Amino acid sequence: MALFRRDYNKPGPGVSKDEPRKKGVRRYLEIISRHISDLIKLNVLFCLCALPTVAAFILGLAGFLAPIMLILSLVAAFPIGGALVAMIFCITKMLRDDPGFIWHDFKRKFLENVKQASLPGILYAAMIYSQILMWYTALYGGAQADLIWSLIMLILFLIFAMVAPYVFLMFGYIDLKASQIVKNGILMSLAKAPRSIMGAILGGIAWIVFFLYLPFSILFTPVIILIGFSFTWLITLMWVWPPVDKQFAIEETIRKRQGG
Repeated sequence: MALFRRDYNKPGPGVSKDEPRKKGVRRYLEIISRHISDLIKLNVLFCLCALPTVAAFILGLAGFLAPIMLILSLVAAFPIGGALVAMIFCITKMLRDDPGFIWHDFKRKFLENVKQASLPGILYAAMIYSQILMWYTALYGGAQADLIWSLIMLILFLIFAMVAPYVFLMFGYIDLKASQIVKNGILMSLAKAPRSIMGAILGGIAWIVFFLYLPFSILFTPVIILIGFSFTWLITLMWVWPPVDKQFAIEETIRKRQGG
C-alpha cells in the first residue's frame, strides 16, 4: 500500500536554512501541505494503538457487559501513553523542520516510552471517557445533569487538557522520571496559562463538536481515522512546543548534536 511506503527518489519540499518560519494559520497549513501523508500515517498508527480501548469502551457504552467493558477499556488503554508520546514526537519533528521516517520514529519512541507513559495514558483515556459518559448520560440517558458537578468536571478536564500536552511532549525529549515530568508539566502549563488554554481549546474544538452531535457524527469516523488526532494535536503543539523548546533548548541541542 503506497500510504506506508516512502519514495526515496522523490525530492522533499525543501526548506531554506535561513528562511523564517511562518506563524499561525499559515504555518499550520504549510505543515499540512508538506506532511499530509505523514500526518495520515501517524493518525492511522495511533488509531491502531487505541483500537482495543475504544472498542471496549463503545461496547460498554452500548450496554454490553457495561461495568466489565468500561473497566477493560482502561486496562486496554495501556499503550495510549506511548502512542501519544510517539505521535507528538513525530509532529514536533515537523515543527522543527527536521526530516524523519514516520514508522521508524513512531516505533522507536513508542517502545522507549510505553511503560513509563502508561499511567498518564490511562489517566488521559479515563478523563476523556468520563466526559463522554457525562454528556452521553445528560443528552441521551434521560438523566438530569447536575449543573455544579458538570461544571467541576469541565474545569478539571480543561486543566487536564492544559497539562497533558506538556507531559507527553517532555516524555519524548526529556530524560527524567515520570513523576518529575508530570510535575514540570503542571508547572509549565500554569506558567504559560494563556498558551496552554489556547492549545487545549483550539485542539479540542473539533472533538467537542463531534461529541455534541453524536450519534450523527459517527458518519465522520473515517475522517477521524485518517486525520482526526494528528491534525488536532498539530494545532495544540503549535501553542505548546515553543515554551518547552525554549525552556529546555531542545532544538538548539539537537542541531549541535547534528553539527548544524
